Amino acid sequence: MSAAAKPNDRASEIEWALKDAHIPSLMMALVHLTGDASHLTADMKPVYDFFGDGQGGLAPEKQQWVRDAAKKALLDLEAGKKLPPPPDAATIRKMMDFIAGAEIPERYVPFLKEELGIAVEDTRQPKWDTPKLKDAAAKMKIVIIGAGLSGILSAIRLQQAGVPFEVIEKNEDVGGTWFENAYPGCRVDNPNHMYSFSFEPNHDWPYHFSTQNVLYDYFRRMADKYGLRKHIRFETQVVEAAFDEKSSRWNVRVRDKNGKEETLVANAVISAVGQLNQPKMPDIKGVGSFKGPAFHTARWRQDVDLAGKRVAVIGTGATAFQVIPEIAPKVGKLLVFQRSAPWLGPTPNYHDKVADGKKWLLEHVPYYDKWYRFWLFWTLTDGILAAVDVDPAWNDTSRSVSPMNEMLRGMLVEKMREQIPNRPDLLEKVTPNYPFGSKRSVRDNGVYLAALARENVDLITTGIEEITPKGIRTKDGVEHEVDVIIYGTGFHASDFLRTYKIVGRGGVELHERWKGDARAYLGMTVPGFPNFFTIYGPNTNIVVNGSIIFFSEASVRYIVNALKLLAETGAATMEVKSDVHDEFNARVDAENLKMAWGVPNAKSWYKNSIGRVSQNWPFRLVDYWNATIKPDPKDFTIV
Repeated sequence: MSAAAKPNDRASEIEWALKDAHIPSLMMALVHLTGDASHLTADMKPVYDFFGDGQGGLAPEKQQWVRDAAKKALLDLEAGKKLPPPPDAATIRKMMDFIAGAEIPERYVPFLKEELGIAVEDTRQPKWDTPKLKDAAAKMKIVIIGAGLSGILSAIRLQQAGVPFEVIEKNEDVGGTWFENAYPGCRVDNPNHMYSFSFEPNHDWPYHFSTQNVLYDYFRRMADKYGLRKHIRFETQVVEAAFDEKSSRWNVRVRDKNGKEETLVANAVISAVGQLNQPKMPDIKGVGSFKGPAFHTARWRQDVDLAGKRVAVIGTGATAFQVIPEIAPKVGKLLVFQRSAPWLGPTPNYHDKVADGKKWLLEHVPYYDKWYRFWLFWTLTDGILAAVDVDPAWNDTSRSVSPMNEMLRGMLVEKMREQIPNRPDLLEKVTPNYPFGSKRSVRDNGVYLAALARENVDLITTGIEEITPKGIRTKDGVEHEVDVIIYGTGFHASDFLRTYKIVGRGGVELHERWKGDARAYLGMTVPGFPNFFTIYGPNTNIVVNGSIIFFSEASVRYIVNALKLLAETGAATMEVKSDVHDEFNARVDAENLKMAWGVPNAKSWYKNSIGRVSQNWPFRLVDYWNATIKPDPKDFTIV
């Protein structure tokens, strides 16, 4: 929060808000306010580093100059001065490089202009504006499976296109993972001002990284704002989706909470069931034998009081990382069982509230919000991806994959050392033995190591032999007796679409075709399964660069344009060609081997049961954006 309460007079109010400004974003807004870009000089250009303050290393006096100039411009606007014409293309290009602190490659410019919200045309907005398209749209029926963020997004875009749809949701409300996960400490690990629909920014996020209830509320509001609830069947499961070759339609069999089944007929199916919603229990002898409460973090037992109890947490991944600091002060004894340590990415504001002044700026200063989102997007996406590229000349990939990756490793270890200077024993345990980027890293502001360093917390790195009725026996023969066991052991992430049966042409079942190695063209469509699209499908995850909302928006744009192609041609089906699908996946596999997560010694949930990276997008975000603007008819058999 800002140090002082908001003043009553406008000039003081502006000055109060500007104290909380992100200066590089404010400098860009100043160009829009004044029409003058003369302050974008070399001595004012931000310079960022991995552990910087985000202000680009600008000296306090330079920051104050920007604040003073912005105050004058805002007061002039208040006095009736009109905004000047938008900056020309050359100036916008200069501004992009300036706020990024580096020269952005030219191929990124159209992509980033759209993300910034200053593109001539937003390619994500459906435009079914001819009588022919409107008529064709009205005759369609689409079934969307899932009402999480991607399902809600699909519904909004189809509604904008005038295409009838129905959403099938297994839960009693929308929100997907943000409805289901209610464990202590649950929060987003992408900055909120980037983790929101591009067309529905929220200037009132309470935290930089908001908690589960706040995200859940956001998606509920989206469903309500766009009137989606009347299109959603809640507490209903999809049992099977089967393609009827005679009618060129999909028959989607659903079952409600009372066991009543019904078959819906659709022109196309959009699967938006996500990856991280089917809890995975560990393959450990004796699971289920423990006599006390035992549950997965994704199925948190709100009725179990942990106060004063002996509690075991199995796992130290992203979820356990959030849970442990929350419960450590409350329990009597906490035993944390670690198989491999996570990399901790320094994020000082991880639990911080968004200052009131910053909220004011986001709401009231023209273009400030757009440039702030742009800055977040670039610095947290492709701007840092080079750190996880494999250097072919690098000899030892067991601990790092390049000189930059090795340097980052050293910096991250030093940051951990600073947090626990008197615990070399703990530092040794929490230092990962694999390259940064080969597994999911976590956001860290010091609370995790502080929790592990507590007197009532033990970090156990000896492997688990079995779960016993009284607790956990490790491979050294020690039985650790506990009152509660919490499994932070992840999800069936690589077992895509595992909750229902999908039957395509010739009676081929999709899971039988995949045989545990899910593949799809652009992560969305598979030969033999016409008019079936999946969002957040194989190889559309990201590791260090970006938000899943970006991928969802790109995917939905592509899918809606695929349906538009059917409407324009009068065709009933479109099916990706096998050679297109196979060539794409060969490129994906080859590129993944060039990334930290793809090196042979890297073990993580990014790889499926046969060792292939089935999760991650190995290219740049701009490549996915370009590939998904609209389908190329040559990639499909359209009939």
